[in-house]
Amino acid sequence: MAAKQGIPSSALRVLEEALGMDLTAAGDTAESVAAEGAYYLEQVTITEASEDDYEYEEIPDDNFSIPEGEEDLAKAIQMVQEQATDTQILEQKTVLPSKQLIPEVIEDFLCNFLIKMGMTRTLDCFQSEWYELIQKGVTELRDTGNVPDVYTQNMLLENENKNLKKDLKCYKQAADKAREDLLKTQKERDFHRMHHKRIVQEKNKLINDLKGLKLHYASYEPALRVLHEKHHTLLKQKMLTSLERDRAVGQISGLQATLKHMEIGHNYHASEIRVPNSEKENAPEGPTQKGLREAREKTKCKTRIKDNKKDSEFPTDMQQNPNLYLCKENIGPAKFDYKLNNIFRLHELPVSCIIMHPRKDILVTCGEDRLWKLVGLPKGNVLLTGFGHTDWLSNCCFHPSGNKLATSSGDTTVKLWDLSKGNCILTFEGHSHAVWSCTWHSCGDFVASSSLDTTSKIWDVNSERCRYTLYGHTDSVNSIEFFPCSNTLLTGSADKSLSVWDARTGNCEQSLYGHMHSINDATFTPRGHMIASCDACGVTKLWDFRKLLPIVSIDIGPSPGNEVNFDSSGRVLAQASGSGVIHLLDLKSGQIHKLMGHESEAHTVVFSHDGEYLFSGGSDGTVRTWS
Repeated sequence: MAAKQGIPSSALRVLEEALGMDLTAAGDTAESVAAEGAYYLEQVTITEASEDDYEYEEIPDDNFSIPEGEEDLAKAIQMVQEQATDTQILEQKTVLPSKQLIPEVIEDFLCNFLIKMGMTRTLDCFQSEWYELIQKGVTELRDTGNVPDVYTQNMLLENENKNLKKDLKCYKQAADKAREDLLKTQKERDFHRMHHKRIVQEKNKLINDLKGLKLHYASYEPALRVLHEKHHTLLKQKMLTSLERDRAVGQISGLQATLKHMEIGHNYHASEIRVPNSEKENAPEGPTQKGLREAREKTKCKTRIKDNKKDSEFPTDMQQNPNLYLCKENIGPAKFDYKLNNIFRLHELPVSCIIMHPRKDILVTCGEDRLWKLVGLPKGNVLLTGFGHTDWLSNCCFHPSGNKLATSSGDTTVKLWDLSKGNCILTFEGHSHAVWSCTWHSCGDFVASSSLDTTSKIWDVNSERCRYTLYGHTDSVNSIEFFPCSNTLLTGSADKSLSVWDARTGNCEQSLYGHMHSINDATFTPRGHMIASCDACGVTKLWDFRKLLPIVSIDIGPSPGNEVNFDSSGRVLAQASGSGVIHLLDLKSGQIHKLMGHESEAHTVVFSHDGEYLFSGGSDGTVRTWS
């Protein structure tokens, strides 16, 4: 059969002509296209071959014969077999694989490339020339072909690669940021963990301290109870003793009256009574009796001397304060641009006080080395040194005339000094603890002192005794000062209050509250209408003395304010701070100026009379001059 022996060459040629292409060539092309991996389909119009132009080849029929009666059947079977063979051949060699994606044509590829690169002018030129060529018929679209898929895939892969690189960069940045956040969080965790441990340790320590204090307090309770009982017992005994004393005084007065009546009515018994006395006077006197008699005579002499010294009277008609009109005279601007001019090393231990002489360019410094020194200005030469106190000096004050000096000390005494001779002329003893401050009355007959024993005392210089003891503060009285040209006293205490006293009666007239910490110093303005005070946390307060109300509060802390002083005009307030800074407060504008120069704590500060100089003392034993 023809189907089994294969397809003859003539049949192949007929099929080639019918399809309009060379099958063998098509087979080779299909294989090459399949190898490249890209195929495409074209629409082909097959025209029927005319009988005139086609030459048929005769097939020899030597071995093939169709019997009669079967001619039509044999032809039909042969035609079916040939059709099956043709279909098999077409399926094997001419069937092309289908592809969903159609490659991009060259002109579209170029246009997309130029648009992507942003080459708009080149794109316009290309499109104008391209379409002109197409209209002229010089270039046919089919001849240009298509862009191979490999380039398209490369471009897609490059774009994907770029996107992946961008994502990778973003992920790296996020990872770095997360790593930094993690390290920061770990450090904060470690810090809070250490802080928590420290707080736990402090808490445990405080709990142990509280337990110890409770036990300590519990141990004191029996002793306190016993002391209270003893106190009540002593009060009862005192009351009974006072009653017995009053009874005895009444009996003595009765006996004296009876004796007087007896002496008047029985004069003749006097000689009989004097006889034994005269015998005793003639009797020899022993050493004990002689010592007693001499002691009685000395006591009588001292009593007569003290009786001769009368108490001073507080002045009733006080002179007018000379500083009232000082502000009208000093119409110039206040000075704040002080600069460090000189340093005087006067004491081996901290300087506790600096004061200016009321009339001369002389200042006095007190130190914790138990000495006070009279210093001449501006050279800083020591004119006089005072010895006598057995403990540190806390404060000093000039007599209104300037020829005497009062000093207070930690040895519980107040001493008066004659500056013309340099010796101590009087010592007041009466405080039970250290004396913090002292001040002269404007009349010069009284000195007031404040002490750690929570009291203040007013001393009479003429009678050399304590006239009044001021009770009222519940803690150490750190400062005391007389109101200018008056009998009014101002005290500042560690119980956070200021008190105003009448020196004539020793009574507290008014107390000022507002500080939250211990008051270290308080002073009047030269005119006396305002009070300035500073406490242990650096808070400075101004008070209206006429209304006894606070004006303003200025926090210059947290370092303590050790001393405050006004200049002579009363417009500038200086504060010596525990941080070593001198703060100058402009009372008109409220601005604060700082003077930096002390290497350690500043204890005291004072202005010169004309306000051109400022003097400050520190814990290093030096006095610094600012101008």
